[in-house]
Order: sequence, then C-alpha cells, then structure tokens
Amino acid sequence: MAQQQQQPPSVPPQLPTAGTGAVGGVQVRCAGCHKILTIAAGVTEFVCGTCQLPQMLPPELMTRAQAHNSQPNKGPLPQPPPRLQHVAAHGVDPTKIQLPCANCKAILNVPHGLSRFQCPQCHVDLAVDVSKLKEFLLPPPPEEVNEVAIEVEREEDEGGLAGETFTDYRPPKLSIGPPHPDPVVETSSLSAVQPPEPTYDLTIKDDLENLKALSCLQIETLVYACQRHLQHLPSGVRAGFFVGDGAGVGKGRTIAGLIWENWHIGRRKAVWISVGSDLKFDARRDLDDVGATCIEVHALNKLPYSKLDSKSVGIKEGVIFLTYSSLIASSEKGRSRMQQLVQWCGSGYDGLIIFDECHKAKNLVPEAGSQPTRTGEAVLDIQARLPEARVIYCSATGASEPRNLGYMVRLGLWGAGTSFSEFRDFLGALEKGGVGALELVAMDMKARGMYVCRTLSYKGAEFEVVEAPLEDEMMDMYKKAAEFWTELRVEILTATAFLANEKPISSQVWRLYWASHQRFFRHMCMSAKVPAAVRLAKKALMEDKCVVIGLQSTGEARTEEAVTKYGLELDDFISGPRELLLKFVEENYPLPEKPDPVPGEESVKELQRKRHSASPGVSMKGRVRKVAKVQPPSDNESDEESETDSAAESTESDDEFQICEICNAETERKKLLHCSCCGQLVHAECLIPPVIDEVSGDWACHSCKEKTDEYLQQRERYIAELKKRYEAAVERKSKILGIIRSLDLPNNPLDDLIDQLGGPDKVAEMTGRRGMLVRASNGKGVTYQARNTKEISMEMVNMHEKQLFMDGKKIVAIISEAGSAGVSLQADRRAANQKRRVHLTLELPWSADRAIQQFGRTHRSNQASAPEYRLLFTDLGGERRFASIVAKRLESLGALTQGDRRAGLSLSAYNYDSAYGKKALILMYRGIMEQEILPVVPPGCSSEDPETIQDFIVEARAALVFVGIMRDAKDSGKLSGRVADSDMHDVGRFLNRILGLPPKVQNRLFELFVSILDLLVHNARIEGNLDSGIVDMKANIIELQGTPKTVYVDQMSGASTVLFTFTLDRGITWESASTMLEGKQEEGLSSANDGFYESRREWMGRRHTILAFESSTSGLYKIVRPAVGESMREMPLAELKGKYRKTSSLEKARSGWKDEYEVSSKQCMHGPKCKLGNFCTVGRRLQEVNVLGGLILPVWGTIEKALSKQSRQSHKRLRVVRIETTTDNQRIVGLFVPNAAVESVLQDFAWVQEIEDSP
Repeated sequence: MAQQQQQPPSVPPQLPTAGTGAVGGVQVRCAGCHKILTIAAGVTEFVCGTCQLPQMLPPELMTRAQAHNSQPNKGPLPQPPPRLQHVAAHGVDPTKIQLPCANCKAILNVPHGLSRFQCPQCHVDLAVDVSKLKEFLLPPPPEEVNEVAIEVEREEDEGGLAGETFTDYRPPKLSIGPPHPDPVVETSSLSAVQPPEPTYDLTIKDDLENLKALSCLQIETLVYACQRHLQHLPSGVRAGFFVGDGAGVGKGRTIAGLIWENWHIGRRKAVWISVGSDLKFDARRDLDDVGATCIEVHALNKLPYSKLDSKSVGIKEGVIFLTYSSLIASSEKGRSRMQQLVQWCGSGYDGLIIFDECHKAKNLVPEAGSQPTRTGEAVLDIQARLPEARVIYCSATGASEPRNLGYMVRLGLWGAGTSFSEFRDFLGALEKGGVGALELVAMDMKARGMYVCRTLSYKGAEFEVVEAPLEDEMMDMYKKAAEFWTELRVEILTATAFLANEKPISSQVWRLYWASHQRFFRHMCMSAKVPAAVRLAKKALMEDKCVVIGLQSTGEARTEEAVTKYGLELDDFISGPRELLLKFVEENYPLPEKPDPVPGEESVKELQRKRHSASPGVSMKGRVRKVAKVQPPSDNESDEESETDSAAESTESDDEFQICEICNAETERKKLLHCSCCGQLVHAECLIPPVIDEVSGDWACHSCKEKTDEYLQQRERYIAELKKRYEAAVERKSKILGIIRSLDLPNNPLDDLIDQLGGPDKVAEMTGRRGMLVRASNGKGVTYQARNTKEISMEMVNMHEKQLFMDGKKIVAIISEAGSAGVSLQADRRAANQKRRVHLTLELPWSADRAIQQFGRTHRSNQASAPEYRLLFTDLGGERRFASIVAKRLESLGALTQGDRRAGLSLSAYNYDSAYGKKALILMYRGIMEQEILPVVPPGCSSEDPETIQDFIVEARAALVFVGIMRDAKDSGKLSGRVADSDMHDVGRFLNRILGLPPKVQNRLFELFVSILDLLVHNARIEGNLDSGIVDMKANIIELQGTPKTVYVDQMSGASTVLFTFTLDRGITWESASTMLEGKQEEGLSSANDGFYESRREWMGRRHTILAFESSTSGLYKIVRPAVGESMREMPLAELKGKYRKTSSLEKARSGWKDEYEVSSKQCMHGPKCKLGNFCTVGRRLQEVNVLGGLILPVWGTIEKALSKQSRQSHKRLRVVRIETTTDNQRIVGLFVPNAAVESVLQDFAWVQEIEDSP
C-alpha cells in the first residue's frame, strides 16, 4: 500500500456547500467530521459546511444523482433497494484510498498504510489484501512528456569525450639534470595530479650532474623512490615504489641509478629480478653508464645452490641478477633459490629488491576456477620474508587488469589503515567502479608519491591496421581445411560411439580436438598474412627502411617432431598445420582396444583355474584391467560366480562340518567335493551321475564344465568380432592420415618469411627456437640446422643476431616474445643502422602486456626516427578473436597504468569480449535457436523477405553444430538445437570456434554478432549507461566558485581530497548562433536543410528552438541549443524532421532562442514543477558542478554511499570528469558529485576545512 499521501486538490469556487438539514436530496456522512449532510439533487461533488473538506458522493449514491440529472422531468426517482446499513454512506475523501467492505459493500475511505480496521457501517473487522489493492487504485493522470528534455538529459549523461590524450611532460617540482633525449609525454589525466613536495636529497646528485647520464625525469624517479622508501605502511613494512614508465623511456638506467644511490649510503647488496638471463648484459651496461663500474653483477643461474657468501662462492656484496624462473627454482637436494637469496640478504635486509618487468608476477589472484601462478606466490613470499627491503615494481605494463595488482602489497592501497581491509575488497570496488575507477587508482598513486608513469611520445610514429584479404589459393585451402575438420569431428563421434564405457578418454579427446582446432586455424590465419607481410617488407626495403616482424609462435615443436620423424633433410619446409593434424590423429584417434589372441587347446582345468583366480580388477591373462570391456552375457554370469566364490572363501570358517548343497545333510568337510568354479560343496553320491573315482586337485561340477565349453566358443566368436572392428578402425585411421598428407596446407610462416626475405644470411632472428630449416644452396630441398655456430653459444645467439641488425649487416629482423624481451631494436643514434623501422605484427600477442612489450622493442629513447607500425589482419571475422583479447587488456591497461584508457593503442573497435559482447552473443544464439526474434536483420537478408532470414537461421544453426557450439537435444519428439548454458556468454569460444568455418559463413555469423553488439552499445549510449571513462565537461565559461574545501588528508604523504565547485555557463547567445550559421553559408558549406528549427510538440505553451547544420558526415546534422550549446550527438535528417520543423521566420526563431536562453539561466528543462527542484541541471544554462579531486581511494566508501541515494540513474554510478577553467586554465580531474549529493558527502566526512592560500 502506498505510503505517500496525496495533497487535497484546491477547492474549485463552484463546488456547492452541503447542508445538515434533512430536506430532500441525498443524505451522506461527511468523510471528515462524520456529520450527516444533505446533498441537493443532481450534485455529485460538494464541500462540507463544517470542516470544509471537498469530497464526492460514494458510487452507490452517485447513480441516483446522475439519474436525476438525466431525467429531470420524469417524476420522482425510484427508491433504491433496502440496504443492510442503518447509517448514511460516507463521502469519498480524495486524500485516502477507497476500498469496498467485504460484507456490506460500502465504499470506505482507508488511510494510506492502514492494513487492519473495522467497517464503520456494519462493524465487521477487515484486513487489506495488498495483492488486490492495485485493482482499486486509479492510475494517476499521464504526465506530459518533454521529449526534448529527455534528449538533452541523455546527452548530458553521456558527457563529452576527453580531448587530447597526452600532454608534454616535465618534472613539475624538480629541475636537476639535463632534458630527456626524446619527447616524453604523460596522459592528461595524470598531468592534472601534482606529486608531493620532494624532500629527499640525493647523495650522488653531483656525480649525476657531471656525468649527465640520467635525464631530469629519471632523476625525479630516484628522488621520489628514495623518499617513498623512508616511509612505512600502517602494517609496519617498508613502503614500495612503482615505476610505470613506458617501454623505451629508460627504466634500466633508472634502476642502475637507484642501486648507485643506495651503494653510497652503505647498502652494498641489491637483488635484481628480470625476465631473461641475457638482460644481465644490459644491467651491466646501465650500471657502467651511471658510473657504477665498481659494482659487480652476479648471474644467479651460473652459481651453485650453496650459501652465496660462503668461502667457496665468495659473494659479499654487489647485485644478484636472476630471472623469475630462477626465483621458483630448486636443486635436486631440495635447496631453493628463494632460501639462498633470503639467507644472503639477512633478516634485517634494507637494500633494494627490484622486480623488473614485474608483469611476470601477474595472475597471483586469478579468475575463478584457475590457480595462482608459482611466480606470483614467490614474489609475494620474498616481500613477506624481507619486510624492511626497499621494493621497486618496474614495468610498462605492471597491471593490465586490476587483479594483477595483487602482488604489489607494498603500495598500501589495501590492508591496515585503508578503505579496503584486503585485496579482494579493493578489487571488488574497482570492478564495480568500471573504467573510471581504474583511472583514479593511477592518479591516487601519483598524488601519494608512489608512482611515476611517463611514456615516449608517439609523435612521428605511424599506426595502420592493414587488412590482408585471403588470396584465391588460400581461400580454397582454408575452405577445404574447414570442411575436413567438420568431417574429422563426425569421424571421431562415430569412433567414440564404440567406446561407450570410456567417457574420461572421450572428453580428453574433445579437449585436445578443440585445442588443436584453435592452433590449426591460428596457423592458417598467420600463413594467410605471409604474402602481405612479404609485400610490405619488400616495399619498406625499397624505400631504404629496415623491417621488424613480430610474431608469437615459431612452430618449433612441429618442426622438431617432423625432423625426428623424417630426418634432417627434407624436400620442402614443414607445414605446421599438417604436422599438427597428423599428430592429433595419430595420438588421439579413438581405437577400440586391440583384442588378445584366441587361446590354443587350453585345458578346461587350466581355464577354470584362471577364471577362479580372476577378480573384477584382474584379467584372465593376469593383467590389471584398464577399462571394462563390452562382454557377452555368459561372461557376466561367470564374473558374478567368481565374486560369489571369493565371498565364500573369505567367510569360510575352520569348522570341521559343512552342509551338502543337494541333500542339506551336515557332513565332515573333507568328505564333500568342492567345485573350484562355483564354490558349491556336495556329496559325491548326491551328484547325478554320482562320482565314484577319487578326486585329486581342482574339481568342477557338470554345469560349470558345460558353461566353460560354451564360454570358450563364445569368446572365440567375440574376439573375432573385436579383431574385425579393430582392424576396420585402424584402416579408417590410416585413410584419414592419408587424406591429411594429401591436403594442400601452408608452410611454417616463420621459415617461409625468412626464405622469401633472403634466408638466414639476410634476416636476423630473435626467437626462442634452437634450430631452423634452411633452403639448400641449389634451391632443391631444405636442411635442418642449429641456429648457433661453434663460435657462438645458444645462450648468446639472440644477442649476436641483434648486433648484426643494429650494425646494419642484416636489415630485416624477426622477433618472437620468447626471444626479444627487453631487447632494443630502435633506430638508435649510437647504432650504425639508423634506418627508419617498419614494425609489422604478423600475429597479435595473447595479452596487452605482450603487445606493448613487442611494440616497445622498436620505439625507445635516443632514436633517430620513430617507427611505422603495421598491424596485419585477415578479412576473416573469427581471427579478430585474438584482437579482441588484446583490445580488452589494452583498454584496462591504459586506464590502470597510465591513468587514461585511451593511452592504449586504437584497437577498441575490436573489443568484443566485454559485457555488451556477452549480451550480444546471448541475443544472437537465442535468435538462431528461434527462442526470440533477432534484434537486427542478418547480413545479406531483407526484412521484406522473411524467407531469406529463415534460410540464414538454418545455415547459422548448421554452422554452430559443425563447430560444436550447438548440440542436438530431443524436444517434444523432434530434434532441435540448443547451446549449453556455459557457452551462451562465452565470446572467446564463439570467436575461436567460428575460425573453423568456411570464410563466407564465418564472416556472415561474425557480422551478425557485431551488428547486435553495435546496437546494444548505441542503446546504452543513448540511455546514458555506457561507461566512457574520463568525460570532459565543456562550457563557454567555466569558473572556480569560492574556496575549495579539503575533506581528507593522507597522513603518510600529506596528499588531500578536495571538493571543488565550478560555475558553468553553457549557453549560446542568439548573436553567436546567427554568426555560426552565416559562417557556414559564406564558406559554401551549408545545405538546404541548415537553419533554425522549433520542436513540433509544445511544452508548457512553449516550443524549443535549435540550430541545425549538416556535419562532415553526410546525412547527419550537428545540433546547437540556446541553453547547452553544441550537442555531442549528431542527428540523422529523418529524426530531425520528425521531431522539429523549420521556423517560418527569422524573427520567430530569434524570439524563441532568446526566450529559452533567458529562462534556462534560472530553471531546468522540466519546468518550475521539476521533482528535483533546484538540484536538477538538465538543460540549465547556468549550473554548479562539484568535483572531488585529489585522493579518492581513502574516501571511496563515503562517496559510493552518497551516490547510491541519488534518484537520477546516471548519478548513481561513479563518473570521472575532467574540467578546465576558462579564466586561468586550471585543470581538475576527479569524481563528479551531483548537487543533491554534496551535503550527504560532506556530512559523512569527519571534518572539512578551507584550503589556505599558500603565500
């Protein structure tokens, strides 16, 4: 029952006043003072003369009044039938709910919220049935809807997209050291945050200024890291520092500077953990560059497991350099590297522990269902064992997802003294807050002095996504391969049907099938791009540039298997996809178990003995059974008898007497015959015919002998059948292998690329593989050879190849993730080869961490020219599966480690594995299963021809069955497809599996999926629910109002949370609007539809005026409003003409524009009766905007609580905004606090103070 009471309507002057006399008319009891009133004939609404309550006649009296009105001259009214009541009916009180009495049916005035009461007419006790209450509540009159206000509100909720992503970076509070050799930038979000005041005085400052080895921004990192290391977290451990500088900024030299500074203070030990052992040489170079030539670097993998400071090893000081793999290594005797390191450091160790490329420790807090990595646990363990160590986290991609921050325990973002008691609470808050929350974390860390994040400017670097369409030959190859995989699936389904009892084996086969399927088509996609990559590479070489090609997998495993199988000399390069298929079928094609040969003339006694000794887990051959076989009924019976026998044996007592199972007479045990098969005990004379001769050894009764003979015959027939089945399966398998060998499939892409670009003599290879196939000098055949030579060890081969490339002796380099971590391949001013790099990505990495690491190989400090990036895609929709994974990581990576998600590469168009992607997939599957209507028309279909849509659905369903997403299920007697619940929202699986469809089909399915996704994102944007990260607040005039209020101060860093209030004037004057239109007309850019429009619908007697002119996108129009200026959203012409009409005269437009401009300064678009009152800002020209800047994490809970109470849906979620004053260009980035929530936010904080103006 509703709790709010309606206000009584104002009394119309014409309502008659009821009297209390009993002369004529109708009698009614007043709903207010309960006096009996007499209402004149024909009157239905009246006012009580005593209490002045306006009311109406109850329905039962209303009919008589109406009858009186309709028949004025037809004599007296007929009397109503006699009623149970002897009291006059009550009038209808409009402030209460009118409900009928269950007994006397009188209409009662029931106060809101009252559930139990007594009827005043018949005095029966009544209770309100809430479930039926809605029937008696009249719907409120429909409110007049202001469509333009709704439109403006949506635009305001969506906000403006952030402008420039990066700003030039200079240390804001330090001026020591030379400028950086290359332009360095910081995201504009982070640049809006000031770091704390530097208080640490560097010991090596003079040395650095003389050497000029470190730039001003590297020295800034040294100061803030050392300053942070002087602090302790509330838990008692020493605080850590996060160097998040982008690839190529010079983190290695910064680390060397930190080691050198600590060395001068007396901390002569340091632990440097990185990703590759050959980076030890880079560490040595960096230390030499900063003047620390006296500090030794010891590679831990070259040292024994004994104590490092023992006499035999003798390392008392210096840098221990190790990899993350070494951190989790241990010797055969059980001694671990971890124990060795902790012992060397000592219990009170307060030196440096550097986690270089610390993204290797990610997945400490994995997704549900998977296990944390050992590396992540080891990183956590060493920090716990050395609480006083000075920890440095160092990586361009330190946290590609919030959960990957889990190992950074020394940052103090969660735990004692924070808003989050443990990491999972912190993670939950970030995931709920969306992209904006991630951006705030980076800003918070910088404000507290624990984080720096600068990146090399990508100015001059060119990005291009190159679509490499499948050539006709490749298209045919791909189509045949897709068809073959479908046939192979049917073959395996048929073959596994004979293995009914081997379900574990069957599920393992399918896991391997889909894993091989994915790898196979990934190879195909990569091979399809080889011609385009070769073409682009040769073009670059002709333009006097050099080429770097990046890929992830080298196909080494397939090559080595083929070399082992076929020998070192081959006719041609190995086809990775073919070898992968052959390996899968050879090792996993389901064969029935090979039957044992039929026994010879085996004696019945011997067979009985074996059958007697056989148990359910042991075969008659004496071998342990692996899996139960399909056996004839006779075998099952004898098995049961064996079990009975063993049971009889196990319970047999030592008593001398036993009972004969024929005559039931008790006899001495030794006088009874014991059947060795069925175990029964009988008298010799009880048998028919009786046994006269003495029995020695095993004896079998007559029925057992018969069964044994029958068993032997049946077994012989059964084994013959099994043998036939087995041979047929082997023949089938060999036919499939023959088909695979005859398939036309592409070569290993890596070998193909090297061969087409001039062979190993012209191409530098930096990968993890040990050997490669090289074409013979005569061009016939290929030979397998090791990558290294006698002079160069395998460990140093990548360093050697890198040097050849940097010296210009080879001008093409191919890099894989395994071989290129930390390697610098930029056009270095110190290197001989300074040609511009063209970086081709043949294969996108599995995660954004790796993508950024790979792109950072060619874009680094001190380069003569910035690289050109070419990201290659085929025109296969399914291949974007790999791009979607990277895009998802990049989006959150840019947000978290660079404070603005737009800092990542422009792959967001390929981010399908999102919440909207999952929803789109569900809608698509339901449409294909015909559970719901598809929300969009499928590609190649017409809404006017439903048959085309039906044909598409049939084709799509068949395609999903082929790739194992849709399964058959019996549904009311007919077969219908269904998708498993776990697959319904698995975007990765969908994009992965459709790779195995013929190109035309997979592209149509993919287009349908993307169309639905686009529709969902478009709708979310219109409804204001799309999380667009940092939003720019734009206005013509933005001024800071009053003095900002400090609402929180962090005790450790001194950083604060501040509430800013801004005044915005968003309006456009009539003069400005006219000038805008005239400018368009003068430039000749105007169209016939440009001009001033007014809304077709009136609102409160007024129409809204707008200016519309065609944008650069044909058919779309920019909208300018008097109150809020230019709209972000462009409107299609059809929508414009549907909602608005062109004004008949310029004077009318001027009057409407000026009127709206003036009114909007005082009230919102909803008018004076808006429910939110002064708090509403929709369409208001002058408005106050509150932004909470500075530290946000410590006050997170308070803000979340305040926002949850907001009535406007878009105000309930956290929105990160950027606002810049127009007077002094002061930029603030922080949380948008709605006007209605400000008071609640301030009340929840412990104290508030004015910011004192610093002198």
